[in-house]
Amino acid sequence: MAGSPPIEGGVGGAISPFVMEPPFVSPTEPSPEAAIAAIREELSFFDDWMDRYEQVIDWGRALPPFPEAWKEPARRVEGCQSQVWLEHRVAEGRLWLAGASDAAIVQGLVALLLRVYSGRRPEEILAVDPRFLIELDLIGNLSANRGNGVAAMIRRIRALAEEARARAG
Repeated sequence: MAGSPPIEGGVGGAISPFVMEPPFVSPTEPSPEAAIAAIREELSFFDDWMDRYEQVIDWGRALPPFPEAWKEPARRVEGCQSQVWLEHRVAEGRLWLAGASDAAIVQGLVALLLRVYSGRRPEEILAVDPRFLIELDLIGNLSANRGNGVAAMIRRIRALAEEARARAG
């Protein structure tokens, strides 16, 4: 964690009082809704769903490296066809997430979810309707097992947000 100046957001000003050190993902948009809108806009340039998935894979390649030592059963998300690991920290009232997968498309979906959820207050995370993935036309083209894996990642993130909210009190 670093005591850096706030990340400047669009409307609404600063996103966070500091930037979390990698591999934790710091938000680039001021809210989960703004992140979803930015993702929607970026994907709108592609007519074909295969091109959309290439974009998602590119997002996964841009994730900060996840430490090999963290790729252990305690951090593994159960219910995913591929191996997926999530780590979290709570700092300054926000839930910070890091993640990785051993499959390129799933790594991209991890990146997408961290863009929406990491560095947010638990209340913000819990207010996001996960159906945005269906609305972005990403889930419908995944295999059932991959779709179940995304749902498992969202359940884990929401459970972590619930725990963080309960601890804050």
